[in-house]
Amino acid sequence: MNRFSSNRIFYGWYMVAAGFAVQLLTGFLLMQSYGAHVAVLREDKGWSKTALAGAFSFTQLIGGLIGPMQGQMMDRIGPRASMRFGFIVLGVGFMAISQVNTLVQYYAAFTLIAVGIACSAFFPLTVSLVNWFERKRARVLSTMSLGFAVGGLLVPLIALSLDEFGWRNTFFASGVISIVVGLPLAQVMRHKPEDYGEYVDGVPPEKDVQASPAPAATLNRPERDFTLKEAMHTPAFWLISFGHGSALLVVGAVSVHVISHLKDDLDYSVGAASLVITLMTIFQVLGMVAGGALGDKIEKRMIAAACMFMHMLGLLLVAYATNIGMVVAFAALHGFAWGARGPLMQAIRADYFGRSSFGAIMGASTTIFMWGQIAGPLLAGLIADATGDYVTGFTVLAVLAGMGSGFFIFARRPVPPGSVAYAAEPVGANLTP
Repeated sequence: MNRFSSNRIFYGWYMVAAGFAVQLLTGFLLMQSYGAHVAVLREDKGWSKTALAGAFSFTQLIGGLIGPMQGQMMDRIGPRASMRFGFIVLGVGFMAISQVNTLVQYYAAFTLIAVGIACSAFFPLTVSLVNWFERKRARVLSTMSLGFAVGGLLVPLIALSLDEFGWRNTFFASGVISIVVGLPLAQVMRHKPEDYGEYVDGVPPEKDVQASPAPAATLNRPERDFTLKEAMHTPAFWLISFGHGSALLVVGAVSVHVISHLKDDLDYSVGAASLVITLMTIFQVLGMVAGGALGDKIEKRMIAAACMFMHMLGLLLVAYATNIGMVVAFAALHGFAWGARGPLMQAIRADYFGRSSFGAIMGASTTIFMWGQIAGPLLAGLIADATGDYVTGFTVLAVLAGMGSGFFIFARRPVPPGSVAYAAEPVGANLTP
């Protein structure tokens, strides 16, 4: 008997709502607001831009290192236990940061935050929703990621708290909120619909052929899903990962440094700079809506390629900004590109490789694309410390992002395993280039 047959709302949509809330929480408390923390900590503690950027990059390194193990675990036991553990560790990490006095202590506390974020937020949420949705996968992942964007709209509240209560009280309150709000949200998540008497998309297999026609992106299903080993032997696996990493060069640098750039180089206040982040986030929301609507209808890789050029143009505009119009154009281009491209990264992987080993495939991909989010903030910080401003660093990252569009253009769908074409391929034909 269908466990949820008495409920007309497919349970997967409750998970989407919980995922939205988790993304909002983590985006608001840290990922979107870290630039504001950097600006305040630099003034109070005198730590360099590179040192503070390194802490943010450290979270990405930890996520990448535990990604393969986490992916295997997600495929076996599901997300709920991981998320409960993650929110507790995240909360303790925030509270620990509120007590630090040295940079070594700061990094030690940030290790807890890195583990907490990796175990509680984007990774387990994505694996769960990919298992529950297929036909509207891009739209679902975009909706979940909207929470992250909405968290960015609340960054001025973090800036206000930093001004009124200080960074120590702000971090401690963030820890309490993480535990009190995060644990109930973790309880909503489920592993695979089959474990609960449900079906993917809420549609029984016998009714699937009678349902409305699936988008072209999901009709071309593999005869069976790729294993991790099979996926890693396709050019698409590597091209998508390198393209994703190229995008994160810009995303990571902007998240950590753009408020400092606006404050130090363009003479904005922290409050005014946070309003630019709010504007960027509004366009990020618009991008997510557009990407979710278009991603299930046209080729996701071409949308991603176009977004890479928008990332490049946006970063160049803010690097050389001489007036508010250029800053606004940056916020529009970068925000829209981030919103439209971000959720498609995982949707492409799920479309290409299936859901059976998706956690393992996503975990292995993390060890590749994480280097973009690590290198972006560090490179921008190092060059800024050496030159005195962010212009050169932002320019280098912008050019690399533009070149990264080629990864997506060439990331074609791999030949499905188990198909006649797959069996007929010569040995090594689909190995990585």
